[in-house]
Amino acid sequence: MKTVEPLQRRICEAIDAHRDEIVGIGEAIMDAPELGFKEHQTADRVKEVFRCAGLSYDDGLALTGVRAVLQGAQPGPTVALMGELDALLVPDHPRACATTGAAHACGHNAQIAGMLGAAIGLTQSGVAKDLAGRVVFLAVPAEEYVEIEYRIGLTKRGDTTFLTGKQELIKLGLFDDVDMAIMIHSTSPDVHEGSAGLSPSSNGFVAKSIRFLGKASHAGAYPERGINALNAAQLALSAINAQRETFRDEDCVRVHPIITKGGDLVNIVPSEVCLETYVRAKTPDAMLDAAMKVDRASRGAAMALGCRVEIETVPGNLPLRNDPRLAELFRKNVTVLFGDREYRDYAHSGGSTDAGDLSQLMPVLHPMMTGAEGSHHQIDWQIADSNAGYVLPAKSLAMMAVELLHNDAVLARDVLSQFVPEMTKEEYLDRQRAVFRSETFDGNL
Repeated sequence: MKTVEPLQRRICEAIDAHRDEIVGIGEAIMDAPELGFKEHQTADRVKEVFRCAGLSYDDGLALTGVRAVLQGAQPGPTVALMGELDALLVPDHPRACATTGAAHACGHNAQIAGMLGAAIGLTQSGVAKDLAGRVVFLAVPAEEYVEIEYRIGLTKRGDTTFLTGKQELIKLGLFDDVDMAIMIHSTSPDVHEGSAGLSPSSNGFVAKSIRFLGKASHAGAYPERGINALNAAQLALSAINAQRETFRDEDCVRVHPIITKGGDLVNIVPSEVCLETYVRAKTPDAMLDAAMKVDRASRGAAMALGCRVEIETVPGNLPLRNDPRLAELFRKNVTVLFGDREYRDYAHSGGSTDAGDLSQLMPVLHPMMTGAEGSHHQIDWQIADSNAGYVLPAKSLAMMAVELLHNDAVLARDVLSQFVPEMTKEEYLDRQRAVFRSETFDGNL
């Protein structure tokens, strides 16, 4: 029986030989950010690397996703290595797109570079003949939950069913032949200590668009003839805040609304005011409980002011459950790459990811590795250490894939034998489809 360490050394040597290419990919994507379901140029970069690595691929998956497969010499489980294609809206970022305001202020450019670097290392090292199973390389669109109105339009036209990439890929069956999935998210010392670490879980969320409709009138001469939708929205925000003491601490609830439209002209009583909010929590039941309270607060505000409120709810992400056996594998490989003292166990995360949806169905690993500086989703975010940000994630992904699938994939089979899914694919799809809901409440009746 061959030990895994020589295979991992060969992979790391192959990745080191292509270091400049991997770093160049990450930096090129950083300078050409694209928003979700529109990542055509980024997808083209992925396809070019796959072609050069000798990997055939399928593209146009969930509009822009790309998928390639490396086949091992023996049958066995399938491990997916994932990276996310999209940027998010941070228009003041120094490397933002001047046209769209998109910027890679969360490190997805490093995810793609790391995933492609792992593909290069696994193909160029020739280790496939020592593997039992397959490695799927998957460039996933639209993880960031932005441009909600645009994405709702995609669902209404039938271009997609859901609003994020992994959700759509699950629905399309692109994970049906995958047994477990791994990705690595960039972080920085400003956010997390150590060189790498893992939260056991993170919040899920649902998203809401809330529109208050009142009656316009001259704000100075005849305010009594109007119905002030802005006052209704402000009352709703106060009512939501009054609910916060009812959220259990252990549910990690976060509700963070914004006003996206506050009226039209200062001398007209606002007749249309719009809010958007996420309702986040650690469990699906806590998400739904908090969402109900947000709806109740909105109806109450509409009744108090005598206006109408429209509430549109769409599914966000389900909570993330990092698989403990994959987590231990990550810890082991971090020790090899960084040293004994550089791994950290992080607390539960209040953020959300559509990797959480996938983690309800199969073993998933979504850890953090440093290499960046600044804070996520802010103008100071960038990959500051190209080795830690681009190259070491590639090595870590590839090393974990080989350790899972060498020796007749005994480790991967052990992970699968101990995993209990939270729900079936059909139950998941039914649950997420049921979240879509539009309600109109007339507070003047």
